[in-house]
Amino acid sequence: MGRTTEEWSRLPVGPREHRQDLLLALVLGLGLAVTTTLYGAAGVYGDDQAAWWVSALMVVANAGPLAFRRRWPMTVAVVAALAFAATQLLHVPEIILVNFTLFIALYTVGAWCSDRVRAEAVRWVVIGGMFAWLFLAISFGWSVPSALPNDDDAIIPPYIAYSLVNILINVLYFGGAWYAGNRAWAAALAKHELAERTAELAAERERTAAQAVTLERVRIARELHDVVAHHVSLMGVQAGAARRVVDRDPAQATASLGVVEDSARTAVEELRRMLGTLREDDHGTDGTGTSQRVGASAGRAGTAPSTAGLGRMPELVDAVRTAGHDADYTVVGDERAVPPTVGAVAFRIAQEAVTNVVKHAGPTARADLRLRYLDDGIEVEVADDGHGARAARDTSGSGLGHVGMRERVDAVGGRIEIGPRARGGYLVRAWLPTT
Repeated sequence: MGRTTEEWSRLPVGPREHRQDLLLALVLGLGLAVTTTLYGAAGVYGDDQAAWWVSALMVVANAGPLAFRRRWPMTVAVVAALAFAATQLLHVPEIILVNFTLFIALYTVGAWCSDRVRAEAVRWVVIGGMFAWLFLAISFGWSVPSALPNDDDAIIPPYIAYSLVNILINVLYFGGAWYAGNRAWAAALAKHELAERTAELAAERERTAAQAVTLERVRIARELHDVVAHHVSLMGVQAGAARRVVDRDPAQATASLGVVEDSARTAVEELRRMLGTLREDDHGTDGTGTSQRVGASAGRAGTAPSTAGLGRMPELVDAVRTAGHDADYTVVGDERAVPPTVGAVAFRIAQEAVTNVVKHAGPTARADLRLRYLDDGIEVEVADDGHGARAARDTSGSGLGHVGMRERVDAVGGRIEIGPRARGGYLVRAWLPTT
């Protein structure tokens, strides 16, 4: 018996639980043998007492099924109830421990059966049968006037008091078995759900740690791209210019190589500052573990190193001009202080955009950098003319720069527009909130 209707089941159990049940059955069997012998010697039932072999059989019938109580709990409960009734009907001299065997059997049904509907049905059948037997016994007692002394002066007649006591004892007995079994089941279910939640939280922590590591890697990659790509692009352009004019214009070649040197020095300096920032992120923790340290750094993935800001915007225009392109820088609105993170994001977006102008817009492209101060934010715009329709635009880039710009804007809750202009060239326009 025991079809499971719940998602979770306490059954079946392992060998350890089966050994415990066997030990319980042996202990109760021994106790029943002792109490049956003592009650028999005391002559509880007088001449109506059952024969010794009937008593021995009832001892086995009451204690034996408990060895299988968690293997087939509902079957054991029915057998225990029948053995309990047979013990009384056959006048086996035992009136104490036999109550424990039935109680344990009913408790097991409530505590271990996953099919709660059948568990309740079996217990109702057993308890209903026991109360039916009790009421028959009470009715039979009332039919025998001499069964109890008659005291007409008592507040409650003896036969009524005796009946009420028996009913109350049985209500407490069966109610206790029912309640204890249900409470044990509820406690086991709560423990199972707690273990599941604990496992889910542990898995979530592992996923969060893995995500933090990934975010940290993305942050480092983005910073490396921002720091290196701009300066290396300028170095490549100036080195190419120097190579082309080294024979006919040594002075211009020298100037171009000087720009290469300055760009290399600046790139090294920014790399050093960026690595210093990463080391501060790594060591500025409480030492509670790698995952927490990486997670703390990843939580700042939307921020940039302190080497960037709106004050460095003119440097970008100077770098574009040094690379041989026309460039203008325009500030619209009243300048004001902005959050450091927003300023850093604005600078990195402008840096990536002007780098793309140098790399992809063509040798004669013109770049326009605009910084607008709005009521609720700032707007950074970088546009180029792509030298008109005279040549196709170089689109050999990897596209990672665009991804990095979008990620930075998302990190501060802004918006960005990237794409070709209708009249030629390319446009990058980002709105970043300052409130």
